[in-house]
Amino acid sequence: MHYGNNGGTTRCRDVSSSDFRYCSDLNSTRFLRTLIHSENPDFIAFTGDNIFGSSATDAAESLFRAFSPAMESRLPWAAVLGNHDHESTMNREELMFFISLMDYSLSQTNPQHEHFSHIDGFGNYNLRVFGPPGSHLANTTLLNLLFLDTGDREIVDGIRTYGWIKESQLHWISHLSHEFKGQKEDTLMPPTPPALAFFHIPIPEVRQLYYKNVIGQFQEAVACSSVNSGVLQTLVSTGDVKAVFMGHDHTNDFCGNLDGIWFCYGGGFGYHGYGKAGWPRRARVVLTELGKGERDWMGVKRIKTWKRLDDEKLSKIDEQVLWEWQSSSG
Repeated sequence: MHYGNNGGTTRCRDVSSSDFRYCSDLNSTRFLRTLIHSENPDFIAFTGDNIFGSSATDAAESLFRAFSPAMESRLPWAAVLGNHDHESTMNREELMFFISLMDYSLSQTNPQHEHFSHIDGFGNYNLRVFGPPGSHLANTTLLNLLFLDTGDREIVDGIRTYGWIKESQLHWISHLSHEFKGQKEDTLMPPTPPALAFFHIPIPEVRQLYYKNVIGQFQEAVACSSVNSGVLQTLVSTGDVKAVFMGHDHTNDFCGNLDGIWFCYGGGFGYHGYGKAGWPRRARVVLTELGKGERDWMGVKRIKTWKRLDDEKLSKIDEQVLWEWQSSSG
């Protein structure tokens, strides 16, 4: 969202004067409220650069204003940090701790796990989505939502580059996946609950999608780290993660497939962040559908996605299926 100062009056970037007589952070707030009202979601995920630190004179106040529509809706929500959030009055640890205490937030600073006394970054955590209340799956994990901190900036061989997901984080992902392996023997359900991952800075392999078919628009270079830490190999080896949702590159809004995993941008959401004049701000929506047995709900059957544009019609574009469970029983 790149939310700016605490007055909500930070001017917009890259908008057409013909479209906006006056535009500010409040346009981002209005878009989020409109989106929540229209889609009526069960959960909201924020993929970093929630506030634009250099324009936010008070990080706490800017966070409250940025997330206010989510809190007003009383919906559960969660966030990761980008590479700009910490440029105001809080460091990354303070930011994630503060976000974790906000109303209806399910965010965590880091996982509380007996096997991991240290994990790099702040904002690495997993949220387990359980089955419908009253069903036989009410206490069963049907979907995992994996949040990761990609850091901000680092120096490698004397050259400044973007942050990346570190080895300790990859160990945690692998361990977490192992815990859920083979918990179900029902042939009508996935043996391991599918997972969706959320982080800010894309991995280097996303650049390869420029030469492949994508759904959406590839309009700017992928701004990633010069370090390839093996994130794609780790995600593929777990077999759980079906799609990854990224931020960072505002005018990319495509989904592309890398080794069986969809990597999806949302496109720019916030009006104080850079964008493209005449190209509406947008948000990605994800729908997870459960299968229906003869008498009760089953596990996750299908995961779909589309985008909503901040135009007069809140246009819905680029609907696609990200993953579908194929039962071994046919």
